[in-house]
Amino acid sequence: MNNFQVDILAVGVHPDDIELGCGGMLIASVKQERKVAIVDLTRGELGTRGTAEIRLQEASAAAKCMGVAFRENLEMEDGFFETTRENILKVIQAIRKYQPKIVLCNAPHDRHPDHGRASELVVRACFLAGLRRVKTELNGTEQMHWRPANVYHYIQDNYLEPDFLFDISDVIDEKMDAITAYGTQFNSPDTSEPQTYISTPDFFEKVKARALSFGKVIGVQYAEGFLSEKKIGVRHIDALIHETT
Repeated sequence: MNNFQVDILAVGVHPDDIELGCGGMLIASVKQERKVAIVDLTRGELGTRGTAEIRLQEASAAAKCMGVAFRENLEMEDGFFETTRENILKVIQAIRKYQPKIVLCNAPHDRHPDHGRASELVVRACFLAGLRRVKTELNGTEQMHWRPANVYHYIQDNYLEPDFLFDISDVIDEKMDAITAYGTQFNSPDTSEPQTYISTPDFFEKVKARALSFGKVIGVQYAEGFLSEKKIGVRHIDALIHETT
């Protein structure tokens, strides 16, 4: 067993996807003493505001806000990456490095076309990572095959009907703090760069409103929504008990 093993590996195509889509789950999981790692596929270098270098600094600050154990960037080409053998192997290497029980990844289809392509890439890599004849190395040592038990997709800009909802009521402020770490991207007063779809205060409020709407469905204040690649099994009755106020 390697020293990197985590409970959850969250993968996003752009730095900030994870904070927006599943930051609350990650923060809550860390508070529950779960180990979490993040992998960003690209540096978000095509973003209208800021630079790739600044985005990396912001991603590091956001990781500290969330308390995750590891964060790395695979430096695929923003906007132009494809589901190639090279890119699949990069993701497989990361999966085998962190040996997660759960992988969280982008929505299967969304406003930004990179999200759907990243989703397909990660799903394929999760399956192939479990095949021992698919060879990868880390620091000159052959990696052990590893397949996550579950792959879940966090819901992003487009509304998708969730398969399950995760209560983030206790960590909503920390989730918003992690998003705010991307000072060039969100709720920014900087008028020297053009306004974008995500830079206005209105977008920032809509993120919180989505969490409020999802929370209402399950009788809590705030929640995040997820899609599941397969049916979710339960082995303890406590998992079926959800008390609401």
